[in-house]
Amino acid sequence: MTQCERILKYMGDFGSISTMQAFTDLGVARLASRIHDLRRMGIEIESETRTAKNRYGETTHFSVYRRV
Repeated sequence: MTQCERILKYMGDFGSISTMQAFTDLGVARLASRIHDLRRMGIEIESETRTAKNRYGETTHFSVYRRV
């Protein structure tokens, strides 16, 4: 199974995926690149920017992707 196929399956199973989930659960280190590949294949994926605190209490921004 390719990384793109794993990402699509993950989004189907869980509804969305973030960079941390992709790295931790799938071993995919460059999620944004794979999302770009999927979009080039014609798969509609929307992104949402979220804000959270990191382990040091600093505000961080990250994207969460879901299939349309």
